[in-house]
Amino acid sequence: MPIHDLNRVRLEIDGGVAKMVMNHVEVMNAVSMEMLEGLTAALNIIERPDSGVRCVVWTGEGRGFCTGANLSDGRVNDPTPPGERDAGAALEQRYHPFLRRLRNLKVPLVTAVNGPAAGVGMSFALMGDMILAAKSAFFLQAFRRIGLVPDGGSTWLLPRLVGLARAKELSLMGERLPAEKALDWGLINRVYDDAELMPEAMKLAADLAAGPTVSLSNIRSLFNRSFDRTYEEQLDAERWAQLTAGRSKDFQEGVAAFLQKRPADFKGE
Repeated sequence: MPIHDLNRVRLEIDGGVAKMVMNHVEVMNAVSMEMLEGLTAALNIIERPDSGVRCVVWTGEGRGFCTGANLSDGRVNDPTPPGERDAGAALEQRYHPFLRRLRNLKVPLVTAVNGPAAGVGMSFALMGDMILAAKSAFFLQAFRRIGLVPDGGSTWLLPRLVGLARAKELSLMGERLPAEKALDWGLINRVYDDAELMPEAMKLAADLAAGPTVSLSNIRSLFNRSFDRTYEEQLDAERWAQLTAGRSKDFQEGVAAFLQKRPADFKGE
């Protein structure tokens, strides 16, 4: 099993599943520019044509998923006088390119939230197509606690997942949202006992990795872009996505398997 030790990130590839692990346990995986470089390097490997990756699991090492930006990072802790500071520059230059690449992945993304997901860590967690959480995990819009606004795309994601009222409540009040309540609200997909989270996440990822990758990629893209389109535009998008999926080898295999009453053997092609 190939293992890549990157900047504050460990990438493990086993068969068609890539496990991307944020790895700075001393600060519960708070994000530094170094870690962002590691995450970007992980995507470079995952997106190689010969990587064989057909699903990605994203999690954190130790007791936390990600506790937000690492405020002790010299490249985050800007010494510029407050009236002249641009707290959004790092977003535009470093976070946003990474998040756009993540959103445009050609394979499903599973986030396994093994502990606190705070600030931009919560934004990271919500990027998952399937969001799984340990019972001990919680979600926190921590930005108001340091006088900033939600970022990492959370002001777009949250109202679409839980509605405007709850999105505002989470962001204005800055209160913890326990995993089981997040499940009740429809913010996440599944909650497991802590010891079961990673085995279940890897099992789910293996199932997705064995699926029709072209189809799953198109499904992911259709839903991600549906809020930016009218109904008529979405019908058109479905039409052209179906063209792509219908020309895949996996579609041929899926139909043959259905007619022959056997399990499909999808190759991701």
